[in-house]
Amino acid sequence: MSHRLFPVLAAALLVLTGCHKRETPVEAGLRTHTLLLGNGAEPRDLDPHITVAYTDYNILVALFEGLTVIDEATSQPRPGVAERWDISPDGRVYTFHLRADAAWSNGDPLTARDFVFSLERILSPELASEYAYMLFVLKNAEAFNTGKLADFAQVGAKALDAHTLELTLEQPTPYLLSLTAHQAWFPVHAATLLKHGKAHQRGTRWTRPENFVGNGPFTLEEWTPDQRIVVRKNPHYYGVAQNQLERVIFYPVADLGVDERNFRAGQVHLTYDVLPDRLDAWRREAPDRLRVDPFLETYFLRFNVTRPPFTDVRVRQALARAIDREAIAKSVMRGSRVPAYSLVPPNTAGYTSATHVSGDCDSARKLLAEAGYPGGKGFPKVEVKMNADPINTQVFEAIQQMWHKELGIDIALTTEEYRVYIDSMQTLSFSLLRSRWVGDYNDPSTFTDMFTSGSGNNNTGWKNPAYDRLIAAAATEQDSGRRFALLQQAEALLLDEAPISPIFFGARTYLIHPAVKGWAPALLGVHRYQNIRLEP
Repeated sequence: MSHRLFPVLAAALLVLTGCHKRETPVEAGLRTHTLLLGNGAEPRDLDPHITVAYTDYNILVALFEGLTVIDEATSQPRPGVAERWDISPDGRVYTFHLRADAAWSNGDPLTARDFVFSLERILSPELASEYAYMLFVLKNAEAFNTGKLADFAQVGAKALDAHTLELTLEQPTPYLLSLTAHQAWFPVHAATLLKHGKAHQRGTRWTRPENFVGNGPFTLEEWTPDQRIVVRKNPHYYGVAQNQLERVIFYPVADLGVDERNFRAGQVHLTYDVLPDRLDAWRREAPDRLRVDPFLETYFLRFNVTRPPFTDVRVRQALARAIDREAIAKSVMRGSRVPAYSLVPPNTAGYTSATHVSGDCDSARKLLAEAGYPGGKGFPKVEVKMNADPINTQVFEAIQQMWHKELGIDIALTTEEYRVYIDSMQTLSFSLLRSRWVGDYNDPSTFTDMFTSGSGNNNTGWKNPAYDRLIAAAATEQDSGRRFALLQQAEALLLDEAPISPIFFGARTYLIHPAVKGWAPALLGVHRYQNIRLEP
């Protein structure tokens, strides 16, 4: 061939290459069966017994599975690792029969003894798990967790054989099968934990990709901090034949504007959220890409009741009453949320709060004056801490203006990186804190239990023995009407004491590519990725 042709061929190749439409990550994902998700925040850890964030849970459900799972459409429990179970006539003993083919991602058999080890670990006082209280339904679990009982053999968790787990309860718990789907009940691989530290040690390297062993439909392939988490199909998962995805990639993008731009550019199949001021545009331009799903969530403000001036209940009540929730829901959130005057969202498993926070600004000013701050005079400098998120900023800038206008006080706003924010919450290193709670199961107790004195998720410094007694009584009450009446009393006490101030109830607003199939609205916000498929 004449070399005079080489420049001509090279130029032609450049033209062809330049004209060729480059494949986007979303298009490549359709070809390789890889789901790409915006996930809002960098994980604190991937240890299911010490994480509390909803964004962490989104990843954990790919890597682990409990005795049961939650059906997205109905919020009801379904068989998970346990293929079936028996319940004693008195409702206090559950016998779970594990799948014979249940296995860990390294091929080890998954046994009932693995669950007993894991339940002992999360309940151990040394681990100090924030979610340990979710297991207090087990006989003697609370006594073991608080150090009153040293022998775990007396706790109601026994392996009858390799594939049979018996759980004995303190009292009948109708929602136990929903509890066992939660991350607090997930099994962890004992040999892997012990290889990299003590069983009850936090923050060891067992959750790194090169060490990780889980039992979920996916296993950990890559964790590049602040960039992405990649999980790949677990060949040892009992349901691997039905899993149509090869990988799921989670992008911890905190900036929702960037998350939306990634969606527009074909970088992700789903966003984590949508900025409220972008909702109207999507409703007009591409309503088929916008989803607004029901979500069992309450967005609220925490007061640190151990720090002045919030040691005074009148100050807490004043600030709670001076929030115009209707304006925030309508104007700031563009009608995508419902104003919250109670902690528990309406009609949570048939429960609707009878007590509401007052929105009376006159009484708010009177309370503040009685507390020694007439017209806001002399009110100390305090700040609201929040994780870096434009929605938080917009909501609390509005509240900041309301408090200035109605109470004459000026509050500073401070944003923190997500992991720092979580640490601030758990160490009570705040005066005021933006907070949210997504229900772990569909029952009012997932909200009310959080503020008992022994709850690791209380994070207000507030303790009230009368509240604790009401919650304990509700836990033992088998009549649903009387149980709800006890929870009503407890919630009324909580709202009156005001260690928190509800602001609005949640909804899942996000963008979704039409190729994503099987992504049903989920009240608890959790999706089993093994049921999702991508269809070009």
